[in-house]
Formats: sequence, C-alpha cells, structure tokens
Amino acid sequence: MEKQIQVSNKGATLDTNRRNFLKLGGVGLVVAGLTLAGCRDDNYQYVEPDSIFDLGKGDVGILNYAYALEQLEADFYTKVVNGFYTGISDAEKQVFTDIYNHEVIHRDFFKAALLAAGATPTPKLEFKYDGVDFKSRTSILATAKALEDTGVAAYNGAGKYITNLDYLVIAGKIVSVEARHASAIRDLINPGSGDFAGDDVVAANGLDVAKEPKEIVAAAGAFFKTPFTWKEQGIG
Repeated sequence: MEKQIQVSNKGATLDTNRRNFLKLGGVGLVVAGLTLAGCRDDNYQYVEPDSIFDLGKGDVGILNYAYALEQLEADFYTKVVNGFYTGISDAEKQVFTDIYNHEVIHRDFFKAALLAAGATPTPKLEFKYDGVDFKSRTSILATAKALEDTGVAAYNGAGKYITNLDYLVIAGKIVSVEARHASAIRDLINPGSGDFAGDDVVAANGLDVAKEPKEIVAAAGAFFKTPFTWKEQGIG
C-alpha cells in the first residue's frame, strides 16, 4: 500500500535555496488548484484491463496522456523513497521525498480531473524498470533525470493540443514544477554546474525543449508494462 513518506531533515546539509526551490513547487501546486484531487488514493492497486485502453480524443486524450506519465513518475519515486539507495544523505532523502509528494499529487489530480469531466481515466498502469538498480545512486539519478526531462518535454509538446484554457493554465503550472524537479536532479548529479539549463534541454530559441507525443511514447515506452493506444495521435 502506498503511503506518504515523511523523512526528517534534521542534520541535513541540503542547501536552503534548493529546499525552498522544491517547496515553492509544492506551494504552486496548491495555488494551481490541485487540491481538487482530494485525499490521496492510498489503495492505488493495479487492475488488469479487459482490453487495450485507448487514451481518447481531444482534451480527454491529453489528460489521459499526462495521467499515464504521472503514474509512471509517481510509481518510480514511490519505489525510491520506500527503499532509499545505500549511503543516501539526509539532504538527498529530502529532495526525493519532496519530488515524490509532488508527483503523487500530480497523478491524483489528473485522475480527479478526468472523472470530473465525465471521462474514463486509464486503468492503474503497471511498469517495468529493466536495468534500473534501485540501490544504486548513479542508476536512480540517471533514471530520474531521464523521466523528469521527458516529462517537461511532454507537457511542452502537448500544450498546443489543449483547447480548454483552464486545463492549459494548470498544465503550465505543473510543467514549471516538473522543470524544478529536473533542475534539482541535475544539480545532484553535477552540483554547482550549469547543467540545469544544458543545451540538451534548452533549445536554441532559449525555451525548454518540446517533444511530440509520439517522441515521448517512444522514449518512455520501455517503462510501460500495461499496453495502451492513442488512435488520435497515431500511437499504438
């Protein structure tokens, strides 16, 4: 059963600016109205779908697309915080715990938004982490970096397809939080560097990289054990 993890940062050496950076992301979630998701779903059990699920059309398809990606991120960080890698510092525990809490809120929000719209959310997806060593700092940080960078590019690429302005505003606020996550992870990998705004994530026009859904599914598809399609986007 998933549960919210509370980790003490007593004695932590985490830089105050980094902590505030992530905490600000949490405040932004509340301001964005993500409390609509209500209480956290602590019985988030995988259910085998009767058939391959299609994400749907229009804004519903985009919401389900985001929901699928947020399920992946929430699942990954749940595994991280429920069994921190060997030798992890209190500072890094706090960073991962903050990110975990954000991703679970994101996930639960999209499920609530789909239900509020009278749409059918994807079933609880199941994931696989081939080659990921959850006891290795290097492996965890590399995977977190890939997932966060992919998430930012996914939101940036999908925004132009959203027609409901309320959804667009919230998606814009969520992607800003995801970008904070990506920056924090990159700083853990290479402290004090300019990697948070590296050429691989900031395009020549000075904006974050944006990728089409097909590119995102191709990049993140290896993590998805549960199959799904998205006929409107020609995926699956």
